Amino acid sequence: MPFFANNYFYIITIVLQGICVLHCIRRGRQTTWIWLIVFLPLIGCLIYFFTEIVTRREMQNVQTGVGAVFNPGGRIKRLEENIKISDAFENKVALADAYLDAGQTTRAIELYEWSLDGNFEENEHVLSQLIIAYFQAKRFEEIIPIAKKIYKRPQFARSKAHILYAVALDYAGNSEMAESEFKTMKARFSNFEARYQYGLFLLRANRKEEARQLFAQMVDEAPHLSSQERSYNRSSIAQAKEELRKMKV
Repeated sequence: MPFFANNYFYIITIVLQGICVLHCIRRGRQTTWIWLIVFLPLIGCLIYFFTEIVTRREMQNVQTGVGAVFNPGGRIKRLEENIKISDAFENKVALADAYLDAGQTTRAIELYEWSLDGNFEENEHVLSQLIIAYFQAKRFEEIIPIAKKIYKRPQFARSKAHILYAVALDYAGNSEMAESEFKTMKARFSNFEARYQYGLFLLRANRKEEARQLFAQMVDEAPHLSSQERSYNRSSIAQAKEELRKMKV
């Protein structure tokens, strides 16, 4: 029984972490919250929950987020009904986020662009999400001017939008600037997704040995990470291993 109890506790903690991190990203909270949630799983989640969710009367949003995992279509339908009642900024962005999560990129782009108006013209969350959406739609050149609007904001430096901005620069023909951006994110034992994308950049530039060294470094660092760090970076590390495997073929 203790074995199963421990397993249930671990699963509940992971689910709670996922909900809190998702809520944190969607609401544009400080990156400090994410670190607290990741490295102090239960305590960090409880602090975030009672500071940022309960006190902000957003329990309904959390419940909606959990339900969306099992019924994403239902969530989209509800958000579409909300926007018919009111096309307020929050409703437009919530629906755009849901579209993006569901792979409906074109619809997401339309709503993000529509929401960038008036006081919300340079909203960091929307601009970051629009970068992701444009990247999925392969509209690389349109990413660059948007990224410049939020480039100097603190959260951009370690964001997914920054990584995609660097990749977009390369695809848009500015490989020198792209490499400069990748190098700002090339810290050991961190930024695994950025470093993986930098490795792919090196492969596109036919700099195979540099790419191999970078991928090998990522894989070598993996055993020295904490369990939370390994979990968070599992995908990038696995992709680096796959690239190394292909190089040996």
